[in-house]
Amino acid sequence: MLDTGGGLKKAAYFFLGDSRASNEPFVLHNVDVISTIDLGRMVESHTENRALATLAVQDRATARPLLFDEHLQLCGRGSGRDGKTEMVRPCPHAEPLAFSGIHVISTNLLKMLSEDGAFSIIASYLRLAAQGKNIHAFRADEYYWRDLGRLEYVKQVEEDWKQRVFLQ
Repeated sequence: MLDTGGGLKKAAYFFLGDSRASNEPFVLHNVDVISTIDLGRMVESHTENRALATLAVQDRATARPLLFDEHLQLCGRGSGRDGKTEMVRPCPHAEPLAFSGIHVISTNLLKMLSEDGAFSIIASYLRLAAQGKNIHAFRADEYYWRDLGRLEYVKQVEEDWKQRVFLQ
């Protein structure tokens, strides 16, 4: 009901309350996806790149891709139903990638969420990228990923399981 951004902002006290853990990144994983993405590697990448947020992305079809530069920094969002591409910073060779709904987030980001009520975390990421903040991509092309938001998608996962697609 609050969308990812609103829900995360409402839960920020949980992550910011313990001063010993205030610098520790955490994983945010949408409940309606299943994947074999290596979360350990993703956290390592987040730390190595000193990112504010790290987004697991893949080169696959999507209605509204995120756009990343050659350094895997977020620079915009591809056209959606409205046909508009939104660039938030210069990016001569933007690569469109599909977001997986899996993030690693630094607790510092929680203090930067200025949006209120129900809001998409992607809007926050785009705003922060426009301010020069490090919103980084983790390429997850080698991993299995499926959306579970519709019955036909769940049936596809069941078929993938039978075919052992998870193990490939």
